[in-house]
Amino acid sequence: MHDLVLDSLQRRMAAMHSLYYQAVSTMDLSHVNHFEREGVLPIAFSLFHYTNMEDASFLLITGIPPVWDADWQARVQMTVDDHGKHRTVEEMVHQRIGDYEAFCAYQRAVFDRTEAYLAEMDPADFERVVIPRPFPEQVASTYSARVAGPAGITVLDAFECWLYQHGLRHMGEIELARGLVGLGGMTS
Repeated sequence: MHDLVLDSLQRRMAAMHSLYYQAVSTMDLSHVNHFEREGVLPIAFSLFHYTNMEDASFLLITGIPPVWDADWQARVQMTVDDHGKHRTVEEMVHQRIGDYEAFCAYQRAVFDRTEAYLAEMDPADFERVVIPRPFPEQVASTYSARVAGPAGITVLDAFECWLYQHGLRHMGEIELARGLVGLGGMTS
């Protein structure tokens, strides 16, 4: 059964990543940095937030350090050098990407690493607990805490919640926001 789950996860992550690649290839810096109005986050937020969260989550899931570092920040030039998970909308409404090509390269590095890891992963690792119960306060109110079994959040829970489901959520935001900048959605 673990082999079937791994095969499905590999295909779903690759498909989700392909949506992000399609999105970035059909937008430019004016689209992603567009300011609609107060309280509405720019596409730049969703793009960087999700990519940077996939990158940061990898450490907890695999023990492999994030790709993002001072060199990437210097290249990409994010106005807020933070994925924004614990920040307010008022703070993150200012998120902008400085160098779009550099951001796309960062995104590809993160997504390629995830897909390469899944291609070599031992499916028995799905059962390993990455955050045991009782959960710290910051984790206790999350969706992944609701999904977790009696032992805690497993590798499979983390891939499913932190990467796949989280990624689709933000892709939905991106597709909706594309309409605000005169672009259409990408899927039916």
